[in-house]
Amino acid sequence: MTLVALAAHGPNDPAFVEAECGEAMSFAELDAASAQLARVLRGKLAIGDRVAVLLDNGPSFSVATWACRRAGLRLAPVNWHLTFQEAAYIVDNSDALALITTPRLAEIASKIAADNLRLRLRISDAAPFDRFESLAALIEREPKSPLQDETEGNLMFYSSGTTGLPKGILRPLPDAPFGTQTKLEVMMSALYGFDTDTRFYAPAPLYHAAPLAWTMGAQMLGGCAYIPKRFDAEQALAHIEKYRITHAKFVPTHFVRMLRLPESVRRKYDLSSLRFVIHSAAPCPADIKEAVIAWFGPIVHEYYSMSEAGGFTAINSNEWLAHRGSVGRSLRGKVHILDDDGRELPAGEVGHIHFENAERFEYHKAPEKTEAFFNAAGWSRPGDMGWLDADDFLYLADRASHMIVSGGVNIYPQEIEAALAAHEAVLDAAVIGVPDVEYGEAVKAVVQLQNSANAGPAMEAALIAHCRARLAAFKCPRSVDFVDALPRLPTGKLQKRELRQRYWPDSKKLI
Repeated sequence: MTLVALAAHGPNDPAFVEAECGEAMSFAELDAASAQLARVLRGKLAIGDRVAVLLDNGPSFSVATWACRRAGLRLAPVNWHLTFQEAAYIVDNSDALALITTPRLAEIASKIAADNLRLRLRISDAAPFDRFESLAALIEREPKSPLQDETEGNLMFYSSGTTGLPKGILRPLPDAPFGTQTKLEVMMSALYGFDTDTRFYAPAPLYHAAPLAWTMGAQMLGGCAYIPKRFDAEQALAHIEKYRITHAKFVPTHFVRMLRLPESVRRKYDLSSLRFVIHSAAPCPADIKEAVIAWFGPIVHEYYSMSEAGGFTAINSNEWLAHRGSVGRSLRGKVHILDDDGRELPAGEVGHIHFENAERFEYHKAPEKTEAFFNAAGWSRPGDMGWLDADDFLYLADRASHMIVSGGVNIYPQEIEAALAAHEAVLDAAVIGVPDVEYGEAVKAVVQLQNSANAGPAMEAALIAHCRARLAAFKCPRSVDFVDALPRLPTGKLQKRELRQRYWPDSKKLI
């Protein structure tokens, strides 16, 4: 069913619930509000134009997303945690002609608008401020009927920028009538059982690709999205119990936080409503994944993909237990593992991951980066290293840019980070290469402890010994630094560029 049909069939059914307070927006309200906003936007913009959205988690995000989708526009979400310069770069680089925001973010929104002469519409989802008009006032000036030429728009995500300036991912418009399901939505229904009974929980910012696309997908398929403002480990369990959540989407960092709760707390909540627990976005240490499956049962599903949609693999719990550490088989095109010279590698050997049948896109205003993402055969190259087993299950080694070369030996931080994550004293860990006179690079662990009071030489020695009991000696950290927090995005992605700046202030290792 389409959003219009859902609003007609079950007008009072909830489409979006603010998880902390329980306030709901119905399908009828979402349909009406998005149709009215679509008319406002198309009064100033043409099909294919860009709309920047600077909003925190809430129903306004769904309204803006659906409005752009039904008006044939491209929505560019902006991370409100960014600095002014970073956020302004995305609004400017995307060629956005409209900016939708909220009074809570008035300071940064006003600064962006003051420096951007291209903006034709400045919209506040609540009270007006500065040069931003209230959405309610704009809607009042428009007819109540929907657009006559509703057509599918799409999302214009920006890469996370963990290794440099974020890149705008510009895809062709679907050229399809509004209400046409995306490939992701078809898969959500077929593979993960999303339907009109779905209660979907995603405790991550909607400005990121997966949370936003999956939230919209849940709604498109008739389910309700229960979205908190932010993630809290115990609160997430309470929400699952309270709302009888059927589908939850997490990242590995969420799993670690929930597993670190006292067992008495974890056992306090009834999680029996869950049918699918889905995770992605970052590698999940095998010990953590095993513990999650033991806790939730064989309902844990993992997929590996990227904002560019350059490939997609999936694996369920039983497959994972038989292929421990894998991210699954490809669902969209054959996987190839190539060496640095483009030669195919046999099963078991680590190389550059490539996918056949990759969806085409372009990095906005960066043709050289678009060209680098695809090889001569048209296969995508996401930038990850990995290998295939004899059954074509894919395993990730690490990002190619994260590889440490120590004494001429390639070392992949991911498996070291997984070993550290298994230590009961560790809350979070990152591993990087740091300058070393003898070896070129040395392995350094940067660790956030459960209890920072335990930091010191004794804990450093204990963590190195813990790694040596699990890994070859050359892979183990030669030193450990302790920090209050690691620079992770809310999606769980680690911003290693920030860490490297502490150790390679003027080095090519920053790119």
